Parts: sequence; C-alpha cells; structure tokens
Amino acid sequence: MMVKPNYTKDDIRKISKDENVKFLRLMFTDLYGVIKNVEVPISQLEKLLDNKLMFDGSSIDGFVRIEESDMWLYPDLSTWMIFPWGNDHGKVARVICEVYNADRTPFIGDPRNNLIRVLDEMKQLGFTDFNIGPEPEFFLFKLDSETGKPTMNLNDKGSYFDLAPVDLGENCRRDIVLELENMGFDIEASHHEVAPGQHEIDFKYADALQACDNIQTFKLVVKTVARKHGLHATFMPKPLDRINGSGMHINMSLFNSEGNAFYDESDGMQLSKEARYFLGGLLTHARSFTAVTNPTVNSYKRLVPGYEAPVYVAWSGRNRSPLVRVPIARGMSTRLELRSVDPSANPYLAIAAILEAGLDGLRNKIEAPKPIDRNIYVMDAEERKANGISDLPSTLHNAIKELEKDEVIGKAMGPHLYQNFIEGKKLEWGAYRQEVSQWERDQYLELY
Repeated sequence: MMVKPNYTKDDIRKISKDENVKFLRLMFTDLYGVIKNVEVPISQLEKLLDNKLMFDGSSIDGFVRIEESDMWLYPDLSTWMIFPWGNDHGKVARVICEVYNADRTPFIGDPRNNLIRVLDEMKQLGFTDFNIGPEPEFFLFKLDSETGKPTMNLNDKGSYFDLAPVDLGENCRRDIVLELENMGFDIEASHHEVAPGQHEIDFKYADALQACDNIQTFKLVVKTVARKHGLHATFMPKPLDRINGSGMHINMSLFNSEGNAFYDESDGMQLSKEARYFLGGLLTHARSFTAVTNPTVNSYKRLVPGYEAPVYVAWSGRNRSPLVRVPIARGMSTRLELRSVDPSANPYLAIAAILEAGLDGLRNKIEAPKPIDRNIYVMDAEERKANGISDLPSTLHNAIKELEKDEVIGKAMGPHLYQNFIEGKKLEWGAYRQEVSQWERDQYLELY
C-alpha cells in the first residue's frame, strides 16, 4: 500500500528551501472532476500553512453563488509533492487542499470533503480503511505541429501488451512512469491496451482518499508528459468508434482492526459475509451510481456489448463479462473489482457513491445474488431475465433518472453536490439532444 508522508509545517519549510521551490500550486477538484489550481509564489507559504489563503469560489463549477464567493484553502500537508519538471525560475510544488467556507466550516460542495464525510461513516461502522486500486486507461493522439491542438491521428497501431516498434507510445509511457516514480508513485505495471493508441499504467493501491488524490495527480502527469512528446493524452471514455473505450476498473477492499474484512477462509469462495453484503449493495445500487461513475454523454458509447466493457448487473469469480469480478487472489488481497467506472468520473464522488452503496448492503444485510460464471454476452434477453440480470443504463439521461430515484446514492453525495450534479448533467444531456451528428446525416439525409 502507498504510504502517506507525514509532513509537518517545518518539514515543508525546509524542503521548500533545500529544493529551491519558487511556486506553489494549490490544487482542488470541482464538481465534474476537473482539477483546479491556484498558483502563488513561495512568499505565500506561511499564509498557506496558517490556512489564510483565500480564492473566489463563484468561478468554479458547482461551488457557490457570487455573493458567497470568498473561500479558504486548507492544505493537506501529506499531499505535498514537488513536480519533477522544474524550470529555470525554480521548482514548482503542489499541495492538495480542502475547501472551507468564509466562516471556517468545511464546504460541503467540495467533493474531497464529501468523501472524507462518507469515510467517517464507514469508520463508525467499525471499519478502518477502504483501499482502492484504480486502473485508468487513456489514449494518445498526435498534436497538430502548427496549432498545438489534438488531432484524431493515433500515434501507433499497437494492441494488447505489444512492444515497440508497433507500440510507438512506449517511450512516452516509460517517461510517464519515470516521472510518477520520481513523485513517489509505486508503479506495478505499464502496458499497451487492446485498442490502437490506448495505454494503461497501474499503480499500487492506497486508502480511498489518497487513491483519489493519486488519480488526479496521475491525470496531470500523463497529460504533461504526453505534450512533451508531441502527443495529447485523453481520458475521454470513447474517443473513437468501433474500438474499445477507456475504463478505470476500481479494485476495492474494506479493512477492520483484524485485517481484510472481505476474506473468510471458511467460506467456499473464501469471501466473508461482509464481502457478500457489500457486493449485494453494489449490485442493488449499480444502476443509480452509474450516473456518477460514468458521468458524460460519451461514457455510454463505451458501455455497449462487444467492446469488453460491462453492460449487465451481475458478478462472477471467473469470467470478465459481469459488472463486478472477484479476482482470484485471497487473504489480504481479497477484493472486488468494479469494471464499469470510466476515467471521466470525478474520483472523489465516484468512490463516495461506491462506498455508500456497499455500506448500505452491510447495514441492511443485502444478499448478493448467485454468481454468473457464463459469458453473459451470449445469453438472450429471456435467459438474462431468468438469471436476475438487469442492464446498466444505456444513456446519461436514463442514468440520471435512476440516480434521482435512489436516496442512498443521493446521501453519498450530500444535498449540495447531488442537486448541482443532476442539474448540470441535465443541461449536458439537453445540449447533446440538440446536436445533429454526422452519423445521422450519413444515415438519413439521402434516404428520406
């Protein structure tokens, strides 16, 4: 597990001086998972350490109205990190901040604060940690040398686990790994994915809050290094049709004072009753939290049969077609793998929704249905119905309707985030409905 540094204020002062840090990048995340930052000179370090730095919250999606705009940034010192790509003017350090209201109370519209709240609920139920191992995938496209804008030209024709010269992204991917390791990431694997131009880098699991911080840092590093190679890295779920989209499988396990709460040696599958109840909660609320784990119009172009992404609400210990898979490892490594999540998700909101769904399963002892060990894609509709297998929502519109019906996932987000998220996503769907695509013109313009 990735260990959180335990920096003190004096540690930060010393590191800043020794490493010639000249700028501070104060990072936080908006409602839609977009990384925001306020950059200040090192002369503001003492104000930052004393929680005396303010910013205008009215300009951030889903935050506050203009008359409530002044907000404080409280640094989480354990997230202090120096970027390895310093410049001639000195190095740049980042620290992830929690957002507070003007009256010094935690801002409930900060997705990171919200996840901290849900983790506190988990601890009240007797659990110590919710460990998350994310597997984010991304595509590399060539940049236009004149405009610097992304093209739709892939930089390779590689496939799963290919090597150079087929995998032309290998050097870029290697540089990303080296930069991440310089920043303290423990990289477990790095490889070309199934689709041309698609890549995956897996890093070691961490507790839920740190894992979400890591996902945001990872995205920033991937995009920054790719640009140095004349490439654009995108975490868009389905940038190209007729090939696989990008997912972000989430491996998860609950821990208590005795160890991994999902493991039980005496069970036939070595899964504890806690694991099965948590799984029951995940499957019960899956259709509702899909709006959060797959939050864009484009997300649902990935969740279609035939491209390895799950579309059915089921679980298995063997095959990879269901929504939730139980990887073979047991003991301390016993975990559930949710395979629907994509990397456009706000990680803090997605993990809060996933955890709350599982906790609801534990509170109400929701029994998981029997595992489906056959390939669901070859079953017909009647067979799926007979096995109690439902479909994930097919559009963002349908996913939002499911979310609006589910009080548990609403509670996971808190009223401020929940209302703003639904409102924003309805606007997104409305804008999409008004657009006419090239596919429609190709299909209908001459036919009718």
